[in-house]
Amino acid sequence: MYELIQVSENCYYIDCPSKIGIIKISDTEVCLIDSGNNKDTGKKIRKILDANGWQLKMILNTHSHGDHIGGNKYLQDQTGCKIYAPSIECGYTNHTILESAFLFGAYPPKELRNRFLVAEESKAEYLTPDIIPNGIEIVNLSGHSFDMVGFKTKDDVIYLADCLSSKQTLDKYRIGLIYDVKSYLETLESVKNMKAKCFIPSHAEATDNISDLAQYNIDKVNEIINQILRLCKEPIIFETLLQKLFNEFELPLTMEQYAIVGSTVKSYLVYLKEQGKIKATIENNQLLWQTIEE
Repeated sequence: MYELIQVSENCYYIDCPSKIGIIKISDTEVCLIDSGNNKDTGKKIRKILDANGWQLKMILNTHSHGDHIGGNKYLQDQTGCKIYAPSIECGYTNHTILESAFLFGAYPPKELRNRFLVAEESKAEYLTPDIIPNGIEIVNLSGHSFDMVGFKTKDDVIYLADCLSSKQTLDKYRIGLIYDVKSYLETLESVKNMKAKCFIPSHAEATDNISDLAQYNIDKVNEIINQILRLCKEPIIFETLLQKLFNEFELPLTMEQYAIVGSTVKSYLVYLKEQGKIKATIENNQLLWQTIEE
């Protein structure tokens, strides 16, 4: 764990629960792709940088989830590096309580104000093409989060952030976090057709062929869609639908899973409503969801 892996002349990643990219932008300077989940991860990153004689120039955050920005503050305090995050993700990186509040839909309870969901705040600036070092391109990967991005390097290496998960993760947890289902499926279709020397997803093994895993992720999304359509054949409130999904998948419901999976299920419902496959009605002061029979 936390082993430095070189994949090309200038590109590396640190093998850890949320893979951290390292790109050399000069003989002595590097930029990070994300920073892990907390201060301890930041310390391990700093140790690797120092061991290789590398100066941290900047951190490029793919998105604002806690396991990708948790080391930001420590590394920024230690090195004075710049931090950049895309669009809405920048605001969430600077004000990390927003992630937990968004998932819960209100002021979050204590169980959701943990360091996994609420990372230490750092001082991020907007990620724009003009600040990106030469030889690095921004890749749009929206869907999982608001405006998530990845990065492609001149060495033909693509850092894919959280746009897909490993087969093991999908088979175990069944429903992965998605903000915008339509955008997410479009991203997966785009990634499925990408070619590169090496793909580095944050939560799956590095590979030179991402097509099969992208399709597996697409298939899992479609499985959830079909499951929801089946469970909504009769009018159903959200809480009951969530309970049925957890029961069928034999998953334990926790406050954290209620927020994360619950937010995702709502995103599925909105997607299906906009696709004309589900309708939402209010009866007896309850919001009911029901599949539209063809």
